[in-house]
Amino acid sequence: MQTDVLIVGAGPTGLALACQFIRHGVDFIIIDKKETTTPYSKAIGVHARTLEIYEQIGLAARAIAEGTIAGKTRLLEEGELRAEVDLSKFGEGLSAYPFLLILEQGRHETMLLDRITSNGRSVRWHTELSTFSQTADGVTAEIKGPDGAAQTISAKYLVGCDGAKSTVRHGLGLEFGGGTFERIFYVADVDIDWEYSHEALNINLSKDNLLAFFPLPGEKHYRIVGNLPEGTQKEEGELLYEEIEEVIKAELKIRMDISNVNWFSTYKVQTRHVTKFSVGRCFLAGDSAHIHSPAGAQGMNTGIQDGYNLAWKLALVINGRSSSEILNSYNEERLANAIRLLKTTDRMFQLGAGEEWFTSWVRVHIFPYVANLLTRMDFVKRAIFPLVSQIGINYRDASLSMNDVDLKVKAGDRMPYFVLDGKSIYDWLREPKFHFIIFNDGSAPQAQMADGLGGLADVHYIPLYPHIAEIFDTDQTFCILLRPDNYIGYIASGVNVDGAKEYLRKVLS
Repeated sequence: MQTDVLIVGAGPTGLALACQFIRHGVDFIIIDKKETTTPYSKAIGVHARTLEIYEQIGLAARAIAEGTIAGKTRLLEEGELRAEVDLSKFGEGLSAYPFLLILEQGRHETMLLDRITSNGRSVRWHTELSTFSQTADGVTAEIKGPDGAAQTISAKYLVGCDGAKSTVRHGLGLEFGGGTFERIFYVADVDIDWEYSHEALNINLSKDNLLAFFPLPGEKHYRIVGNLPEGTQKEEGELLYEEIEEVIKAELKIRMDISNVNWFSTYKVQTRHVTKFSVGRCFLAGDSAHIHSPAGAQGMNTGIQDGYNLAWKLALVINGRSSSEILNSYNEERLANAIRLLKTTDRMFQLGAGEEWFTSWVRVHIFPYVANLLTRMDFVKRAIFPLVSQIGINYRDASLSMNDVDLKVKAGDRMPYFVLDGKSIYDWLREPKFHFIIFNDGSAPQAQMADGLGGLADVHYIPLYPHIAEIFDTDQTFCILLRPDNYIGYIASGVNVDGAKEYLRKVLS
């Protein structure tokens, strides 16, 4: 068998990567040792940046229809409701999806798989990677199918999306450095009868423990996430669900009836990342490259964005439009993001469940009374929502980012969201290619527009309306060249077609 790319692992990261390859016209084979998509909920949070990516492949509307929007957060403490915080439009004006979507991983994977099969492709289930090797010209992998028979795949590239115990990572000999939280975490998918309505994320405020209830589709269905007190004698595999339920009820101190335990697991959180995301023609994405605290629901979303970053670069090389040098930028951009991510999730966990006395005191005695005020403040929204929703991830310091003008928005930033003629700007940018956008203050004749930059980019001519001028902090004509992942590669004053062409020449080599 021969293919452009062998994808190892058909979880959310691998399936979303396959969907991107379909967009870009890249041939692939995707394998997974499981029998089918996971029946469990596992990861459940879907953030704005992921929904923006899904919008391009026509999946955002389905994800929202099948999921539950966390419309508000209740803060509970000692059996009492301390505050209710409206989150339904927390990121309004920053994204078309200004909320946290709760969508179980099992449904998520099914949605992605349906997209793949509707395009005439399939996943090779019950198939695992045995060995692989690479040369300067390609990758040779031996796989074992359902009948145990060995087959050989010749691919131009290989991407390991095969989780924290990644066979690909081990085969590449990459270090997976980091540490482990000693406290035991638990997750359970259950039905709950209690006094609270179903539309909210419920968080119990404690001096040293995390306990949260996420609403899942279904009238009484919830995901419970928490951790046991430090010093718990048993190991994670020895704990029974009944013991965990006793801890939950003791922490929450309200009347509740928990039933229909659909899934239960205990584990210790590890925070680790690889030293590099690629070796030769082999790449890592998702949990095979980074794992961390569940705080902020960052993991699945980050893996999907790993693939989004890699797909267009591999497509350019495979389709003969760029040299392989562009692939170095994948490690450059996503490793830096993984390092930041681990620091961010560690801080989120400390804020939510850390035992340091001052943080604990503020969490319990101050935060419930100022939470509503803080979430209404514009500067708080603009600081917190981009961080948690991942729309704030940038590659400003990376080699593919070039500035020829100093504006508030920089090369390496995600294209800011705004509405144009009643539609999201992203509605104009769905084609998987470069986009050259001229924001005209009226001084530049439309005849100055590029002729498609030799067919390398679509060209858009947009009046510099006041709300756009405010976002970029300029009222004078400027232009940007967007990468296929809707990050700004090049930004300049005026209509700098020559600068855009020079950027493309350097990037595409």
